[in-house]
Amino acid sequence: MSLDNEKDKLAGKATELKGKVTGDKAEEAKGKAEGFLGKAKDFVDETVDKAKDKFDHKDDQDQSDDNK
Repeated sequence: MSLDNEKDKLAGKATELKGKVTGDKAEEAKGKAEGFLGKAKDFVDETVDKAKDKFDHKDDQDQSDDNK
């Protein structure tokens, strides 16, 4: 979770709420899309981190196998 992703989610909630209060469906949809973008970025960041961890773990195992 990065600060930029949290900013997107918070801005999305604010825009969505503004749309609900004013009855502007387009603004509400825009807010939902912004919030979704923040969540999608979180998912991508987490997936990249998991892939890096697996890759690093695999490298550690390969290096320990080479030392045998």
